[in-house]
Order: sequence, then C-alpha cells, then structure tokens
Amino acid sequence: MDTAEFVEILDREGRLLAAAAEDAGTEAKVPTCPDWQVKDLLRHTGMVHRWAAAFVAEGHTSYHPDGGLPDLDGEELLAWFREGHGHLVDTLASAPSDVQCWHFLPAPSPLAFWARRQAHETTVHRVDAESSRGGPHSEIAPGFAADGIDELLRGFHARSRSKVRSDEPRVLRVRATDADGAVWTVRLSQEPPVATRDAAGDADCEVAGTAGRLYLALWNRTPFPQVTGDASLAALWRAKSAVTWS
Repeated sequence: MDTAEFVEILDREGRLLAAAAEDAGTEAKVPTCPDWQVKDLLRHTGMVHRWAAAFVAEGHTSYHPDGGLPDLDGEELLAWFREGHGHLVDTLASAPSDVQCWHFLPAPSPLAFWARRQAHETTVHRVDAESSRGGPHSEIAPGFAADGIDELLRGFHARSRSKVRSDEPRVLRVRATDADGAVWTVRLSQEPPVATRDAAGDADCEVAGTAGRLYLALWNRTPFPQVTGDASLAALWRAKSAVTWS
C-alpha cells in the first residue's frame, strides 16, 4: 500500500469515528476500552492526530511531546476532534515525499510511516467509537488489515518495550484466511518476540480467521476467531500485548 492510500483511509476512518462518537454521545461507555467514555476516546485520538501532524508539518527530527488532552466535551470536543483530524489529513496529503522528521518504526520514509501509523491508529479507535454506538462495525479491507497485523507483529512487538515474553521458547502462528501470504510465525522467548511473515516450522498455537477479525483480536478489541493448539499462548498475548501511550 502506498502513502496516498493510507491518507485516504485515514480520512475515511476519522470521519466514521466522529460520526459514531456523535451518535453514541460523549458520555457513552466504550466497551472495547472499559476505562473510557467516548469523550476520553475523542480527546486521546485528537491529541495523537495533532502530535503526529506536528512532526511532519514542523519537521521535528527528535521526539517531541504531545500537547496534552483538552478540557472539552460535547459539541466543542467533536468540533476539536474533526479540526485536528482534518489538519492531519491535509498535512500528510500535502507534505513532500522526502520530508525528514522523527518516527519510531522502520518505514520507507518518515511520511510513509506517519500515514500508515495514523491510518491504523484511527481505524482501531473508529471501532472503539462504533462499539459505543452499538451494532455492527464498518468493515476493514483484508489487505489493509493484513498490513496492520504486520505493523503490530513486526513493528511494535519487535521493540524492547514488548511485554509478550515466555520463560521457554514457544511459537505462535497467526494466519489470515482471506489475504494472500498473510501468515506470520511469532517466536516467543525471554526476549522481544521475533515475527517473520511465513509459516516456517511447527507452531505451539495458531490463531486464525479473516484478516479483519484477526487485526481487531491482536489489538485486543475482540476475541480470537479460532485458536488451535496450546491456548495459553493466545491467552498470553491477550494479557501482555497491550500497546500503551505512556
């Protein structure tokens, strides 16, 4: 997927998030994030959008702190969220392809990183907003979901911050059933997980399902569609894989 596709997805997902949040109301609980109400979801995602846009727009070449959460609610909060989302989309869409700025996962370029990361950030939180409204959530395209799984397994959890560890070497396989080549082997140990996009060797546990359902399960939004083998590895993922802001 290229940068323009990610920006297009980011644009759509942010609009869907705002619409679902408006329907649910800012006081509604967020079932997929039990400690949050919709206002917390909007404040967090809106803050992240502004934080990300600043790196690209202002060219920060080292880590730059976020601007904090606003003391807003109701219609003012929704307007603030939409403004920040629109600014992020416009910033990414208009930035030169060779813009130089800080980013925290391997990527073809800083711009490619931020477009991809914010497309996935916003999609996951769009599902959170839709969970508050109730009813089915909007579909996630298999190719985009597979890309998000890859970012999570080979990006986020390749870092030293990952808490998905095992005292003994174990192997978890992740298999999307509706996307070509969407199979990962995740080797667990006392070190950060090592994930490769293949089906090499035997696995102690396999989690499988459509790419969209696996994407949400791996981000701890829904249960795993199918688990075979040692289910304790799937449980380990659920218990230890959360990616937190701080």
